[in-house]
Amino acid sequence: MKEEGEEPKRKMERALPYVGMVIMQCAQVGLLVACKVAMSNGMSTFTFAFYSNTMSFLILVPVCYVTYRSSHPPLYPSFLYGFFLLGVIGFLVQILGYAGIQYASASLSAAILNLIPGFTFILAVILRMEKFDPRSIITQVKASGTLVSIAGALTATLYQGPALLRTSSSDSNVQILNQSATWIIGGSLLMIDCFAASGFIIAQAFVLKKCPVELILMVFYSCFVAILSAIVSLVTEKDVNSWSLTSPERLIPVIYAGFFGNIFQVTIIAWCVGKKGPLFVAMFHPLGVVITTAIGVIFLGDTFYLGSLIGSIIVVIGFYSVMWGKAKEWKMIKNDESLGTKSSETIQTAPLLQDTHNDPEFSA
Repeated sequence: MKEEGEEPKRKMERALPYVGMVIMQCAQVGLLVACKVAMSNGMSTFTFAFYSNTMSFLILVPVCYVTYRSSHPPLYPSFLYGFFLLGVIGFLVQILGYAGIQYASASLSAAILNLIPGFTFILAVILRMEKFDPRSIITQVKASGTLVSIAGALTATLYQGPALLRTSSSDSNVQILNQSATWIIGGSLLMIDCFAASGFIIAQAFVLKKCPVELILMVFYSCFVAILSAIVSLVTEKDVNSWSLTSPERLIPVIYAGFFGNIFQVTIIAWCVGKKGPLFVAMFHPLGVVITTAIGVIFLGDTFYLGSLIGSIIVVIGFYSVMWGKAKEWKMIKNDESLGTKSSETIQTAPLLQDTHNDPEFSA
């Protein structure tokens, strides 16, 4: 009887990581929608970044205090320099991402975000953090998957095609022309954002090697991004109303982004990585494209074009090709560890690969 009672419990425990990742993807899609709503109601990218990161900072400070009240790791000046560097890169990532969402649809944003693993692979090879062997089938698959992902993103950006899903059939020719112009701008900004996010991931891997305290890193990261956003916003924003949070269409997205943008997503991802590994987490990323498309069409009035469908499919194929190569690489690393023959080159490569998905793409 005891074993029968434990069986449903074990099934529930096995199902929790899957449920967690679906919830995480919904939270990430919600962040895209929240950004879109706030920008549509007159809030600038800089003020939105300031308010959301300030909220994250205010939530994380007491949590960090309670966690490290008895003993806290030393904070050397080199650590603070690393945190500031991450803050600068993260600021660029957030601003580029928010601007891209402002110009493009939420579905295009979700599709292009799948470029991050491929761009991370390119930067890792350039910085010699990952070995590039043209004769290796794993390297060939990852390289070709990266190129396919980029081709898919370019397709979704440069080619709209006919509308497949729309909430209204009364779009004028002027609106369609304006959408075509802003579509390319938004897609270009999002691709640059993905490249910057890949740089953030690699920089984060370097910093966490020297100071492996993610919670403290997140506190300083949110603080520096909030400060940079405030400075730029004070210089660029002449309208005092752009700082106003009296409208629910501004206040609710800011609160949502402050909690679900950094804290919630990082917590869920870290837990799922611990339970199932980084590859399991990565496999759920394309799910966000489907959820975002549905929410964008139903609630935001976005139009879903044929170009977005074709580009998204190509990007997802490239994404899974890169992840297949990484899965084979992780398997080889585990086999080497079990045999006790792990090479020094593998040791240098592993931390980057393992940290690739500990940061949600859009919370950077």
